[in-house]
This record gives sequence, structure tokens and C-alpha cells, in this order.
Amino acid sequence: MELIKKYFPNLTIEQFSKFEKLEELYKDWNLKINVVSRKDIDELYLRHVLHSLGIAKVQEFLPDSKILDVGTGGGFPGIPLAIMFPDSEFHLVDSIGKKIKVVEEVKGGLDLQNVKSFNERVEDINGSYDFIVSRAVAVMPTFVRWVKGKIAKESRHERRNGILYLKGGDLTEELSDYKTAQVFDLSEYFEEDFFDTKKVVYLPMKYKG
Repeated sequence: MELIKKYFPNLTIEQFSKFEKLEELYKDWNLKINVVSRKDIDELYLRHVLHSLGIAKVQEFLPDSKILDVGTGGGFPGIPLAIMFPDSEFHLVDSIGKKIKVVEEVKGGLDLQNVKSFNERVEDINGSYDFIVSRAVAVMPTFVRWVKGKIAKESRHERRNGILYLKGGDLTEELSDYKTAQVFDLSEYFEEDFFDTKKVVYLPMKYKG
């Protein structure tokens, strides 16, 4: 929790309270439905919460924005971002039912009114979104294919609507076909060793109807 205060000192009391409750909720539900490894649950704020909030360092979401979190697993990056941006709407999608069960329970435990969860494949989700976020669920060409047509045509933010993708390692080859992609090193924002190879990839998308 100190990590969150360190990098996001201006949060409201309510936001701090919700971030604080995350550990208890995830530890409790992880005993029933194992969605996070033991090592990761012991370092939940570093490996999951702060990592998810790397997206918030790159892009702030305006009120009434719609964000789609693809392959959310137990709710990352969607749940931390939903706490960070309470006036934006987050749709969390995963094809594995037990993971969405955990998302639903955490959402209820935190009373997150701006989160909806869906136990579906992303290809079956209807709707359009300002940004699509995810944590390395597939290589970029596959991911782009999955979310084709789901990005809103009209951009309300200074940055064009698109994908914000948490990835690690050398992405040169994977991104070679995407000349407009921008890569942000999370080590520029967070000093912990965990972030040395972690990145946010931003890929602006042209609307395709």
C-alpha cells in the first residue's frame, strides 16, 4: 500500500481505502479460487496493482470514458484503473468463468459502480471504447485482430483512441509492423527493479467499420 501512496499521493481518502481493501479481498478469494500465484499475492501491490497503474502514468481517462479490459484475469489492470478513474466506465472481459467470479466478488467488496464484467470471448463483445487495455494476453497482431472494430471513431482525449498494452522484454520484432506504436518504459515512472523491463505499448487505432 505504501507503493501506491508513494507514486499517487493525491488520491482521495475513498480511493486509498479501496486500494487498501484490495489485498484482503484478493487473499481471501485466492484461497477459494486460485487466480494469482502465491508469490504474486504476497507482492500484490507491486506486481499487480502498481503494474496496472502504469497505464495511468501514460494516459489519464476523462470522465465518461469507456475502457475495455481484455483477458482481465482476476481484474488487472481493470480494477486498479477503475479505482483510479471512478468517473470512467470499465468493462472487464475474460473467457474463464472462475476469474470473472473473482472480479465480481472484488467489485462487490469495493462497491465499484463503474465496473461491469463479462464471461465471454472478446470477439463476442459488442460496443465501442475509447481505449482497450490488457496485460500481455497475446502477441500484438493477434490482439489487434481480436479487438478489431471495438475502438470508438471519435477521440475525446488528446491522444487518439487505441490500445494501451502492458508488456515486457524486447518488443522490436513484435511491433515491427506497427509504425505508429509508442513504447513507454515503466522504469521511467517507478524505481523498483520489477519495472526494469516492463513497458506500456500505446497503439493508436484507425476506425474500421
